[in-house]
Amino acid sequence: MRLHISDLKEGDILLKDTFNGYGLHVLSKGTVLAQKDIAKLFQHQVDYVDIEERRTTEQPVHRTLETTVNPKWLPNVRPDYENAVKGFQDLFQKATDGGVVKQDEVAAAFQPLLKNFQMERDVVSMLLLLNTADDYTYQHSVQVGMLSYYLASWLGYTELEALEISKSGYLHDIGKSRIPSSILNKPAKLTDEEFEEVKKHTLYGYDIIKQSFEDESEIMALSALQHHERNDGSGYPHGLRGDEIHPVAKLIAVVDIYSAMISERVYKKKRDLFYVLKELYKMSFNELDAHTTHTFIKHMIPNFIGKKAVLESGEVGTIVMTHPTEFFRPLIQTGERFIDLTVDREYEIKEIIF
Repeated sequence: MRLHISDLKEGDILLKDTFNGYGLHVLSKGTVLAQKDIAKLFQHQVDYVDIEERRTTEQPVHRTLETTVNPKWLPNVRPDYENAVKGFQDLFQKATDGGVVKQDEVAAAFQPLLKNFQMERDVVSMLLLLNTADDYTYQHSVQVGMLSYYLASWLGYTELEALEISKSGYLHDIGKSRIPSSILNKPAKLTDEEFEEVKKHTLYGYDIIKQSFEDESEIMALSALQHHERNDGSGYPHGLRGDEIHPVAKLIAVVDIYSAMISERVYKKKRDLFYVLKELYKMSFNELDAHTTHTFIKHMIPNFIGKKAVLESGEVGTIVMTHPTEFFRPLIQTGERFIDLTVDREYEIKEIIF
């Protein structure tokens, strides 16, 4: 029984050994598929597998190969992404004018994008293709909402919880609507006084969300308030430490930093994606929650499979497999040769080419 991997279910049994496009073994014959196994197939860009016949009369929905090849999703996702960006701009303006946002308007702006979250396996490429240098504040909020969904799912939250957490990510910076645009859009470095004003967006965001929603908005409000708090107490606005910070705020902190660092703003160039993940890894030992950050990196790294890597030696190769614990030392193919960076430790990746 041959199925597209999007039709697989937990409990399906592989009929054959499965290999990725580079001939590397992914899963063994007889594997009883769990969700993590199906995710692994997605990460290795395996499209079809053979499974044992199911003991059911249910017939799968078959998809053609053309509907599964990147960027198949782009025509569907881009309008919803742009609508969510425009929707946040409208919410931002209403929060500026009236100090509140309406729940139905948040849903109208962000809800259409939610349905596309589950279909995209290559998060890195998606954000690169959708991201532009315009409207940083609004795009950043949409990206944090999207990435919050993925990270929540990877951390084991239910689908419903992940969707709610994504809304917290979407609204995490709504407090910036009360920051003067002359400060928010300043191309030069902020003065100490201006930075102190920017830091108040966390307090403003908490206030706006509490005034705009019912009591069940507490997680959204705390996410807005605490997403700049840091495990070592170095964050703001209250210098909280460790377990004093809400777990969802810790989650949003990770994707907030990632989105900010990969974006191209007026006053700085976006950074190499591999470098950004390395920086997050460094921060996981003091500022960011280690488990949350490592989970994010672990699931983002496989998105580099199939991408070109430039080594410090000047050689260029293709990433064909990533390592589950040594995140930044994948297996690279250069011509007929394979370089395992976990073994050949003199090699280092300089940058990834998309």
